[in-house]
Amino acid sequence: MIVSLITFILTLAYSLVLPTYARAQCPVCIVTVGGGMLLAQKLGIDDLLVSIWISALNTVLAFWLAPKFQNDRLKLKFLSNPLILSFLLLLTTLAYFVFTDQSGADKILGMDKLILGQILGFLAVVGGNLYYLSLKKKLGKTPFPYAKVAFPFGLTLLITLIFKFSFAL
Repeated sequence: MIVSLITFILTLAYSLVLPTYARAQCPVCIVTVGGGMLLAQKLGIDDLLVSIWISALNTVLAFWLAPKFQNDRLKLKFLSNPLILSFLLLLTTLAYFVFTDQSGADKILGMDKLILGQILGFLAVVGGNLYYLSLKKKLGKTPFPYAKVAFPFGLTLLITLIFKFSFAL
């Protein structure tokens, strides 16, 4: 377990210090969104909306990190599937909210806002990525520059706006 953790930390450090090529969902974008979410909470933006974007951030991070686990020496090859890694990050974040007593206070549609937001953010990014891949396969090429970023971002933004204006959050 300790060896796996050390290997994970070293792999993460290596990927941040010596990137081999640019990716559409890059660490700079991830840090920017993460900082923005902290600021949003401090400004009093509703927990559901912040939770959607935290989950979207986790899912984007998983899609960015998953290829790093394809190395056979890590013995964590199952984490090279971005959906599995996304789901694990979702469960970890939900566990954090539950064990720190941050969930359960506010409800919307009969569900805790933080848990609902986490699920919606996860589904938005995964759905946006799957739609992008299916459209790219159908067209034989990417539909437009930065479409890999635009579809998950656009779907996450759309879901955020729907909840913002439907429930006056």
